[in-house]
Amino acid sequence: MSAPWPEPVERVAAVLRQAGSEGRIEEFEHETPTARDAAHAAGCELAQIVKTVLFVCDGRPVAALVPGDCRVAPDKVAEIVGASTARVARGQEVIEITGFEPGAVAPFPLPNVRNVLIDHRLFVHEVVWVGGGSRRHLVELEPLDLASLSHGRAADVVESDT
Repeated sequence: MSAPWPEPVERVAAVLRQAGSEGRIEEFEHETPTARDAAHAAGCELAQIVKTVLFVCDGRPVAALVPGDCRVAPDKVAEIVGASTARVARGQEVIEITGFEPGAVAPFPLPNVRNVLIDHRLFVHEVVWVGGGSRRHLVELEPLDLASLSHGRAADVVESDT
């Protein structure tokens, strides 16, 4: 019998179980703190890795879920949630708001985050990989499952290629 999941990973696993999701948690030998590391470990395209980027918008936390090969546009995030400003949360804020360490943030459960924005580019993939609660754990799941589990809504939140 394998050892139990670390507590943050167990929180993610509990959401998957409760929802009856077919999402699968995978533990890797090496840490995957960057999207590039995660894609290499998972053996997938960088665009299939979901970066969960936490913003503080007029004092409120907002999560933006974007493909690993894209950068979030803070001005788009602010506009979508009706805020005057959006800044990337600092490391300690990430921990306080999500309960996950930076580089290990899962897109669910996020009980302190009311707005979760999922970049529409993620929906073109059969499966995507999200943070699993630690730097060694990722979750493979379908994008629609991600939307349901994260209570997210589709949006265009990445920087333009121009």
